[in-house]
Amino acid sequence: MSATPLADFVRAYAEAGISRLHMPGHKGHGPLGCEAWDLTEIAGADELYEAEGIIAQSETNTARLFGSAGTFYGTEGSSQCIRAMLFLALQAAPAGQGRPVLLAARNAHKALLYAAALLDFDIRWLWPPADGQGGSLCACPMSPETLDAALTGLEQTGNSPFGVYLTSPDYLGGMQDVGALASVCHAHRTPLLVDHAHGAYLRFLPGGSRHALDQGADLCCDSAHKTLPVLTGGAYLHLGHGLLRPEPAAVRGAMCLFGSTSPSYLIMQSLDLCAGALAGPWPGELAACVEAVNGLKARLARLAPGLVRPAEPLKLVLDANALGRSGRALADLLRVHKVECEYADGQYVVLMFAPGNRPLDYERVEQGVKAAVQAPAEGAFRRNAPAPGLWVRLEEQARPQCTIRQAVFARQALVPVEQAVGRVCALPTVACPPAIPIAVSGETIGPAAAELFGYYGIRRVAVTTE
Repeated sequence: MSATPLADFVRAYAEAGISRLHMPGHKGHGPLGCEAWDLTEIAGADELYEAEGIIAQSETNTARLFGSAGTFYGTEGSSQCIRAMLFLALQAAPAGQGRPVLLAARNAHKALLYAAALLDFDIRWLWPPADGQGGSLCACPMSPETLDAALTGLEQTGNSPFGVYLTSPDYLGGMQDVGALASVCHAHRTPLLVDHAHGAYLRFLPGGSRHALDQGADLCCDSAHKTLPVLTGGAYLHLGHGLLRPEPAAVRGAMCLFGSTSPSYLIMQSLDLCAGALAGPWPGELAACVEAVNGLKARLARLAPGLVRPAEPLKLVLDANALGRSGRALADLLRVHKVECEYADGQYVVLMFAPGNRPLDYERVEQGVKAAVQAPAEGAFRRNAPAPGLWVRLEEQARPQCTIRQAVFARQALVPVEQAVGRVCALPTVACPPAIPIAVSGETIGPAAAELFGYYGIRRVAVTTE
């Protein structure tokens, strides 16, 4: 069996000089230069959501590499996979338990809210620790004890959740103890679903896998394009070896439910070629990259106490407040040195590395940060930092007034933040990245949420009008 069956087929087709009397309309020619490899579901090309040929072979290759019970390709990012895995978990839940409920950590991507609106389930939130340690918009560290108490509390109401939903790694590079949390979930016979969008590469670390699948996740998704050599939009939905084992046809049906019937063959080829790379030289290249990132982290950490935040191996997270400036200001200084970051807010700058980065990229980051250390501090940046205890107040004030579905599909209007306090959040208003809602659809927008909107530069929010 070929290591790259899909890419092999497409290249052979492109070289055969066949008259293309099928979609797409560019007919294999165009200004981008990739049109020859952009196909549709012609004879022999297989079909993503009914895969029996070269796509199925490629997915089997990838499943073997990840050690999954099944891996399925997505061409619309992990958002498509998130909706599909929630659908599958709902389908597997026992009937007759009342309105479906998901238990989820609060730092979830807005794709979770859209899934809740489409599938019409409720969410009970797991919040950061009350002492504020480690909690932020992007981070919600969770202890096994907290999770166990939350599951026990829901069970006592007679409405056990159909799943527990975690985001790990998170946008700031934090990683949950998925193994310990999976043990708690399975003791309660509750599936663990992991948004693992940033963690595909963790399976191939030189010291051994730290992938959520290997730590007990029942279903998880990877945005392959975030950390692997894959085109934007390429993603995986992985089946674990635990509580949920849906049939392949059911998984493909779930993916089709939330995806276009015209999936990109360019993206699928990149997923196929990635499997070939993962089976070949890429893990060695990853090991060298991790070593280089660790070296950069160590050098930068010596420049200022607290500058480098602990993070997953391929993320460099800088606390710009340690340099007397905001994260956005530090990002601007890095741009002067031809460095574009992944994300910046009032405190942090997130830089994502991969084996494709050049030595020059590391040098530019180091030069930019050194320039920031030597530059005068930004005088007023701390006035914009979230106040102590803000996350506790946000939890106290975030009271649901209707279901997520009702709020998302209600008549709504965009209003200034100051006019939104006391009203019900409609569509979540949040920039991407990080695409993590401050106020959740259906919740009352309180003063704490308004303060966070201001901190993140959001001036108008959507509220319901009925």
